[in-house]
Amino acid sequence: MESRSSSERRRRTFIGALILVCGLSLAAGCVTVRPEDKEFLAEPAMTFGSGGDARAQEEHVLSNREGSFGAGAASGGGCGCN
Repeated sequence: MESRSSSERRRRTFIGALILVCGLSLAAGCVTVRPEDKEFLAEPAMTFGSGGDARAQEEHVLSNREGSFGAGAASGGGCGCN
């Protein structure tokens, strides 16, 4: 009976440590960004209507996704290597 309670205690300690590590890992990824810093962190191509670069990237993605002529101005093999 002694080994069973020891095993149970060890199991609870392991689960508690696992929950603690997972919680700390999630909390370490959270950060507050000031509004004036967001413009430097944001990718310009990801904003709607940002300009010609975004449209060219979107055409490239669509042509690769389609994998044939007709998705845009260029044809691609679907692998993203063109």
